Amino acid sequence: MTRRRKIVLLTATIAAAGIALGAARARDVPKVATGFVADILCAETFISGLDPERNFAETNDAMPGTGLIAWAMDYRIDRVRKDVTVTLFGLGRSHAVYREGLGCTLEHGAGVAAVEPPAGDRQPALPPEIAGPAIVPPQSPSLAAALDRAFTEPARPPYRRTRAIVVMKAGRIIAERYADGIGPETPLLGFSMTKSVVSALIGVLVRQGKLRLDGPAPVAAWKDPDDPRHTITVDQLLRHTAGLALGSSLQASLGSAFEPVNRMKFAETDMAGYAETAPLETAPGMAWNYHDGNILILSHLIRDAAGGTPEDALRFARRELFAPLGMRHVVLQLDGSGTIEGSSEMLASARDWARFGQLYLNDGVAGSKRILPEGWVSYTATPTPNAWVGIGAGFWTNQGDSFGAKFRVEHGWPRDAFFAKGTIGQYTIVIPSEKLVIVRMGRSPNAPPEADGVFDLVRDVVAATRAISSPSPRLRGEGWGEGESPQGR
Repeated sequence: MTRRRKIVLLTATIAAAGIALGAARARDVPKVATGFVADILCAETFISGLDPERNFAETNDAMPGTGLIAWAMDYRIDRVRKDVTVTLFGLGRSHAVYREGLGCTLEHGAGVAAVEPPAGDRQPALPPEIAGPAIVPPQSPSLAAALDRAFTEPARPPYRRTRAIVVMKAGRIIAERYADGIGPETPLLGFSMTKSVVSALIGVLVRQGKLRLDGPAPVAAWKDPDDPRHTITVDQLLRHTAGLALGSSLQASLGSAFEPVNRMKFAETDMAGYAETAPLETAPGMAWNYHDGNILILSHLIRDAAGGTPEDALRFARRELFAPLGMRHVVLQLDGSGTIEGSSEMLASARDWARFGQLYLNDGVAGSKRILPEGWVSYTATPTPNAWVGIGAGFWTNQGDSFGAKFRVEHGWPRDAFFAKGTIGQYTIVIPSEKLVIVRMGRSPNAPPEADGVFDLVRDVVAATRAISSPSPRLRGEGWGEGESPQGR
């Protein structure tokens, strides 16, 4: 296709969107597209250390339709100032800035909230004597074959582009592998797996008595009893049944740029504040609609309950969740107002994502310390009515009779599996019956469902680990603390 034809096609696409959705929403498309790219390139260049050219190509290739506009994007990375600027035909300029210890934030012209990383919140480099071996080789030939298969590209697209796999059995790493340029300490963007971390932080606040699942959520904008949103609960926000009219966050494609929820994420400084102004589309609790606004409102509640400042929220997350789990390579990114961007902006090493999954395998306990309330893990994995993909209160789930749960079980997943899921191929899968946690990171299209190879990976790993009667000793510095195990002292 010639450049001229591409320009005509792009113009026609946006014009058609303007007719169907309204001119205002169509005007958001360049800003949403460039904001998405700027955000990812900034985070994965300055935090993950990935090659931006390769990252740009792989990310766009994983998202259907973006090839129509990717060729028209111009991105500039300033390694001195540590920022990224992206434009589309010179329009829709997005600017992402990196700050040490805080990651990247989209800046919309008025600057971003000044935030000082709390003392000790920066992730120090671990001395070799406590960091453990660089990579744990598969503990059996069948496990090695499972990882070989997961990293092997098909002859034709869609390509998997697997970046990292970590397999833990009974709290021990028994296999891991990484793509070139990625290692055990590389923070990787979890996208919507971040939602599961927000759910965990809400669980901590519930255990501490600072939040409750039922009753009106303490959102200042909804405090008027006559406001129809006043009755929205924390449970409904976790389950995406609050009813707010923000569109959907289920798809990662060019078409999703037209959703109002993406204007919130890529054109607004205060994302939660924007979400809290949305009217109701359906009565609270009556319908399921997955969108990032629900989780950003919960992020705002975490900030308020932790003390009110960005520093308070970051300190709370580190003290109550990351430090007890030994998650040492985590970056929680913020929106322009200083609220944790809890819908999709946490980076962590694949090993750290595995530690997070292990907390759920161990019913919310790390060593002898209870992190999550009793019963929280079961609550998290309990299916939400009418959620056809099979999702609970922060994790996707194979429980219940949803289409998604049945589909995964038919493709070899154990019925008791539940998992954190991020778009274009991120998974932290917990399988209690097998004592397994499987982490898979990559850049794979969301469709068809088998494109990322995760169905094969789960089946292969379950079969391989059933044959391993006694996993190798836990890595020094890679478990739950000296003298501790996930099952207790």
